[in-house]
Amino acid sequence: MTTLRATGTTPQNAKADALVVAVAAAPEGGTAQVLDADALPRGLRTTLAGVLTGLGVTGAADEVRRIPTAGELTAPVLVLTGVGRVGAGGPDPEALRRAAGAAVRELAGTSSVALALPAATVEQAAGVAEGALLGAYAYRVYRRRTAASARAAVEHLELLTALHRDRDLAARLERAAVQARAVTGTRDLVNAPPVDLYPESFAEAALEQSKGLPVKVTVLDEAALAAGGYGGLIGVGQGSVRPPRLVKVAYAPRGARTHLALVGKGITFDSGGLSLKPPAGMEAMKSDMAGAAAVLQTVLAVARLGLPVRVTGWMALAENMPSGTAQRPSDVLTTYGGRTVEVLNTDAEGRLVLADALVAAGEEEPDAIVDVATLTGAQVVALGARVSAVMGDDEAFTARVLAAARRAGEQFWPMPLPEELRASMDSPVADIANIGDRKGGMLVAGLFLREFVARRGGKGAPADAPRIPWAHLDVAGPAFNEGAPHGYTGKGGTGVAVRTLLALAEDLADA
Repeated sequence: MTTLRATGTTPQNAKADALVVAVAAAPEGGTAQVLDADALPRGLRTTLAGVLTGLGVTGAADEVRRIPTAGELTAPVLVLTGVGRVGAGGPDPEALRRAAGAAVRELAGTSSVALALPAATVEQAAGVAEGALLGAYAYRVYRRRTAASARAAVEHLELLTALHRDRDLAARLERAAVQARAVTGTRDLVNAPPVDLYPESFAEAALEQSKGLPVKVTVLDEAALAAGGYGGLIGVGQGSVRPPRLVKVAYAPRGARTHLALVGKGITFDSGGLSLKPPAGMEAMKSDMAGAAAVLQTVLAVARLGLPVRVTGWMALAENMPSGTAQRPSDVLTTYGGRTVEVLNTDAEGRLVLADALVAAGEEEPDAIVDVATLTGAQVVALGARVSAVMGDDEAFTARVLAAARRAGEQFWPMPLPEELRASMDSPVADIANIGDRKGGMLVAGLFLREFVARRGGKGAPADAPRIPWAHLDVAGPAFNEGAPHGYTGKGGTGVAVRTLLALAEDLADA
């Protein structure tokens, strides 16, 4: 695990393999500018002023350039990382996260890095620390003969700031380390090949990683799921030789007044089942459990931080495979709680396992429920590969989730749940069908999930009672980066939603 410490060392004297400074993009007609350049030796400032344009340095986000320091600094290499255009108050925390993350990601294979980015406030310093830790990631588990060429993540980070003795900053750095551990843990699970990560081994990982933390882990195997009537998990998982699991990780500190339930889709590999995906559509389907991974790691992070809020994570785990025992289009299954579903498309399986878990979560009558899922290709069509969707019918709670995402630096966008689309899931033989109108498929999936969110007041609640505040996060595109690395995000699993969920838990803890 990468380590980070804050220090008051000057940029000139920082003992590291590389020193990172920020470059702001030029205003129209101007030139790029090194921020906090006065902290650098005069000779180096003069050199930079003369070569930035010639080197093509623009200060744009994701731009990282290295130049030798020629003895002007203790560090042999100076790294220029772009923060984009900045206002009078300097770069915001997210710009600093991305700039620090891009630099540290590019410096993989380097042992130590000193960060001399703007850190005059606790928010700025924390942004630099968070981005650097998020950028310090490399997945090398399966490297053998190519291990030497696969650069390891930076080992040691040093944050240069006048606030190095500030207690508030110390707390934020501790939080940054816990958050990075959670994001890294999520990425590791998402990047693991499905031959090794399947429902049972995921459950074992949850048990192992929970050791020593004040959480209780409960695992329902296929026999318990069948006996309990979890028809969604059983139906989706019955085509695989590796049976499904439902994992519950509960953190319940004394005195907690608020209970947040998190539900994660955990399809460890999605072939589409008998509604088989084309080969190219399966290449990234080991990532279809990213929601469950984010839920697990968020609960563990909340426990590590000792937040005074009760958080329960539910991970609905199954492998969706075609076989002679797989569920068929037109089958009817009975989900946990008794609602029947006509399965018209076996590739719309995530909502089936989430249905079971949402009902189970609702039985505990939490104050709020959030589900996280790589649910629909329609999300990618609508919002692309970097912006996730948020749906819900409690406007105040949806706004709270979006506010948490903004604070965390994750991109989420509110999407509607149009009532007129609900009728497209009416079934002639069951309570509901698992697909409806293809136009607005992301929204239809959200409406399907809403059917399984409990109403306030428990089982005896009237049919028109308001539902427990609920938000659905569709992270289908952002959960797995198939494109070029950017900011603190490399290729593969991204760990999306962990930061938002952790910020939401903190928000509820303070309520």
